[in-house]
Parts: sequence; structure tokens; C-alpha cells
Amino acid sequence: MVNKEKLFQEIFQANSKKIYHLCYGYTGDSDTANDLMQETFLKVWQNLDKFRNQAMISTWIYRIAVNTCLSHLRVEKRQAKDELTENIIESKAEEFSEKNEQIALLYRCISKLEENERIIITLVLDEVPYPEIAEISGISEGNLRVKIHRIKHKLTELYNRYERI
Repeated sequence: MVNKEKLFQEIFQANSKKIYHLCYGYTGDSDTANDLMQETFLKVWQNLDKFRNQAMISTWIYRIAVNTCLSHLRVEKRQAKDELTENIIESKAEEFSEKNEQIALLYRCISKLEENERIIITLVLDEVPYPEIAEISGISEGNLRVKIHRIKHKLTELYNRYERI
């Protein structure tokens, strides 16, 4: 039997960057994203023996990360309501405006999407395969493709609206 610590190290190595990126997409803050990534992998460690290999382990980890981020956002929303979204927009915009104004604008537009749309588009931007995104989001692959098309259309409209300002 494989040593749990060795297995966990391999899982962490293979998934930590993507999970950090996902958490960062939700928070816009590198320290918070790092905390949420660590919390995610703590849950992975604690529940590794419960993983049943019915899905890819990365899909399972993404689900844990999404739930961890959503829980964090719910707590933050209770504490700061709409200020949170504005702070995320501003911090991302400031951080990326130095690097690339278009990326800042894209993240500003993504922050205007509904939570489930943000999850999906973040996974698409991370180049997660569609079957895995479908499993993470709990919808069929066909429905996912339609949703992604609509999200891209919505983002284009938001982007064009902001670009004119």
C-alpha cells in the first residue's frame, strides 16, 4: 500500500498551482488565496482515505476548493456585503493594471458574473477539460458547452461596455 504522506505530496505537487489560481480568482488576494489553498489541502489530507476513485482526484480536489472558497465568500459577505465585490474588483484591477489593462478589465468583468459562472469561466481559463468542469459543476457536458458560450457572450458584452467608459 502506498504511503499516505508520499501520496499526499504527489497530489499536492500536481494540483497546488491550479488550486491556488482558482482561490485567487475568488479572492483577488494572494495571502487569502494561499490560506484557502492550504485549507483545501488540509481537507484533502483529512479525507484522503474517503476518496473512492469514482472521479479523477483533481476533480475531487477542485470540488473541495470551490466549496472552501464559497464558504469563505459567504462569511466575508456576511461581514462586508457588497464592499467585498468592490474590493476584489479594485485590488485585481490595481494589481493587473500595471501588467496589462485588458487582464484587469477581464477580471473586473468576471467579478460581475454569478458565482457558478465565475467557477466555470475560471476553470475554462485554467484549461481544465470540459468533462472535468462538467463533473465539478454538476451539469452535463452538453449543458456546460451552452453555459460557457453564454458566459463568453456575457463577458464580451460587459467587456465592451467597460471599454467604452
